[in-house]
Amino acid sequence: MQFTDEGYITGLRRHGENSAILTVVTKEHGKICGFVKSAFSKKKLAVLQLGNLIKIDAWSRVEENMLSLKIELISPYAVNFLSSADKLQVLSCFCNLCNICLPEQQSLDKFYNFASNFINLSHEENWITNYCYFEFYLLSFLGVGLDLSKCVVTSSTKNLTYVSPKSAMAVSLEAGLAYKDKLFKFPKFIVENNYYPSIEEVLDLLKMTGFFLNKNFFQIHNLQFPLVRANLCENITKH
Repeated sequence: MQFTDEGYITGLRRHGENSAILTVVTKEHGKICGFVKSAFSKKKLAVLQLGNLIKIDAWSRVEENMLSLKIELISPYAVNFLSSADKLQVLSCFCNLCNICLPEQQSLDKFYNFASNFINLSHEENWITNYCYFEFYLLSFLGVGLDLSKCVVTSSTKNLTYVSPKSAMAVSLEAGLAYKDKLFKFPKFIVENNYYPSIEEVLDLLKMTGFFLNKNFFQIHNLQFPLVRANLCENITKH
C-alpha cells in the first residue's frame, strides 16, 4: 500500500526512543495512524504539532501493517491556538473526538470540510462557531444525529424552540414550554447557517452536542467521555 495525502495532526505519542505514532485526519483517506522515524528531532518536532496541516507520503509492505509516514509541513496552524487557553482546550477536544470517534482509513466525505474549517479559520474572531459546526455534524457522521425537522409531539414545523434529550428531536414552543428546564434549546444558528451566534447560543449548542455524543456514542461503545470535553463549557464561561 502506498499513497500521498494531506491532513491535520490530531495525535502524537512516543514510540521507542526517538520515533512516534502519528494520527492524522486526512482529506482522502480519513483518519490514519502511522510510524514516523526520528520524530523528536528539532526539525520534525516543529512540524509535529497538533493542528498543523501536513503532507504525508504513506506506505506499508503489507496492507495489515502500520503505515510508515514521510511528512512535510504545509501550514503551521498550531500557532493560531497558542495565544488562548480557550483555543487550546477546544483544540484538545477536537483532537480527542477525532482520535476516538473517527474510523481508520475510511473516507470522511463532506465531514472533512467541517474539521478543516475549524482549523483553517482558527485565527478568526468567531473561531468557536466553526467548532460548533464540527461537533454538530460529527453526530450526523456517526449516525446519531438530531432530527430537527419537526416537533416530536405535534409534528409541527413551526415555532421549534427546544430539543428533547430523550428522542433527540425538536420540540415546539407550545409542546415544550412546561418542560423547558429539562429540554435543550433549539440550535437555530446551525439550522440557519449563521456563523455569528451569541456566546449563549454557542454554549447551549455545546451542552447539547456534548450530551448526545456521550449518550449516543461513548456510552454505547463503553468509552470514557474525554474529561477535557466534559469540562469545556464551564471553562469557556470562566474565561
